[in-house]
This record gives sequence, structure tokens and C-alpha cells, in this order.
Amino acid sequence: MASGLVIVDKPAGWTSHDVVGRMRRLAGTRKVGHAGTLDPMATGVLVIGINKATRLLTYVVGVDKTYEATIRLGESTVTDDAEGETTAEVDASRVDDAAVRTAVEHLTGELDQVPSSVSAIKVDGKRAYAQVRSGEEVKLAARPVTVSQFDVHALRRGTAAGGAQCLDVDVTVTCSSGTYIRALARDLGQQLEVGGHLTALRRTRVGPYTLDQSATLEQLAEELQLLQIAPAARAMFPVRELSADEAADLSFGRRIALGPDEAVSAAFAPDGTLVALLENKNGAAKPVLVFAPAGEQRA
Repeated sequence: MASGLVIVDKPAGWTSHDVVGRMRRLAGTRKVGHAGTLDPMATGVLVIGINKATRLLTYVVGVDKTYEATIRLGESTVTDDAEGETTAEVDASRVDDAAVRTAVEHLTGELDQVPSSVSAIKVDGKRAYAQVRSGEEVKLAARPVTVSQFDVHALRRGTAAGGAQCLDVDVTVTCSSGTYIRALARDLGQQLEVGGHLTALRRTRVGPYTLDQSATLEQLAEELQLLQIAPAARAMFPVRELSADEAADLSFGRRIALGPDEAVSAAFAPDGTLVALLENKNGAAKPVLVFAPAGEQRA
């Protein structure tokens, strides 16, 4: 059966689980997973693994991501985004452009971020969002994250639903895995003492996979656009080119000589076949995933 990654342009209103369900039907297999949840409100890049490519998803989850977002200052919600009930409105007319940019600088770099209380993080075995929706108070611990880019593109003044003056800020954010853009919106509002929440979110990049490579569900229904495992791995990992003997050893799960890369690398046979993912450990390169085991016919 066909294996590979599908770069989906997730539509608004769909959960990541919804997209997985749709892809199972389109690919004709139950072995489908995703790398990195997008909220229903969000759109953009959702990396889907089909069959053997699901084994790559563990590594895709941990890569940096880039988002285009709009933050509304002057209005807070229970979910820190536009899907939640408004909890407060504060006149944001006094907030000038320079203050916004200064606050953004303070939210760039290595941060200790408290995730949104309606995140999927588990507390005492229950999802935080489920506890919030049942009326429980949830306090999540801060987590280290890195925001390497937080650029302001435009600021637009307007009026919130309750009549208070608000300020919409269009931004680009590049961040480490585990960073909550909703929490950045909340924290920006808190720094400026007017509150804030996320009104739009579009993920444009997950590691090496970009919106330019993506397809809508409608397009995928017409033609399943698979990024084969070998080129997908070449795009994501440092590459190690193997000798025939090294490829044979790895196909049996044996270790080979140390490689030059400290990070996990993708090892390719002389014919271009992805043989394994490798990591250096205890003086040798050890296969952590074997994609071309001995005796298996190669595609």
C-alpha cells in the first residue's frame, strides 16, 4: 500500500481528528496520523502520515513552526481565541504602535509560557479543556518555549462587540514545538494591560513543509498527493549516504560507524532507498527506525 506524507491545508471548522478521518477514507487505510494539532478555528499546514510514513510523525511533531495570526487587543475570552466567551473588554485606544512593538519584543526569545487553560494538556488524567468546560478551575505550569520570530505587520483600530475600542494586530510568529499562539495573544494583552485574544490563525510552515506544498481536502479527493518517504526524510533530517555494506548492515538492524551528525539522520543506500533513521550512541551509529529491513522487497 502507498506510504508517504500528505501536506494538508486544513480548513477552518475542522479538527485535526476530522482531517485524519477524511484522509483514511481517501487513502483507503486506517493507518493514518497527524503531526501537531491545529485548533478548529485555525487553518493551514497539517502534516498527515500514511501507512509507513506514520513512523516519521514523532519527529515532525518536534520541529519549529511558522504562523500568520491576528491578535485583538482590548478583548479577552475564556479560551484566549475567538471561539470562547468574552470575559472582559477594555478600551485599547490609548495603546500606541510603539507600545505594541515593545511588548512583542518582550515576548520574543526563550520564554516560560503558561499554556492556555483550554489546551489539550492532561491534568490528573483529564484534558485541561474538558475540565474548564465542566466548570473546574485549571492552573497549568509554565513551560519553556522559544519564539524566534514575532513580527508585527499591521495594526488596525476598530470597535469590539461590546462597544469598546480595540486594536487588531497582524503578526508572523516562528516558534518551537509546544508554543501556544493563543497564549502569546493573551500575554501580549496582559503586558499592555488591555487583555487580548487570537482572532485568526494560519500555519504556513511545519519544519521543511510549507503551505506551497499543501493541498486542500477537495484537491486531495481528486488526487491523493503523497510526498514519498525518501524525499520527505531528505527534507527533514541530515542525510548520510551509505555504502552497500553499511546499507546491508542497517537492514539487519546492526550498528555501523559513527556519523558526522549529532542529531538523528536519514541514511540512504547507493540506489537512493531510505534504509533507516540513525542516531550516534555509545560509539556507533544505531538504527532507530529501519525502513528497508532485510528480505523486504523495495519499492
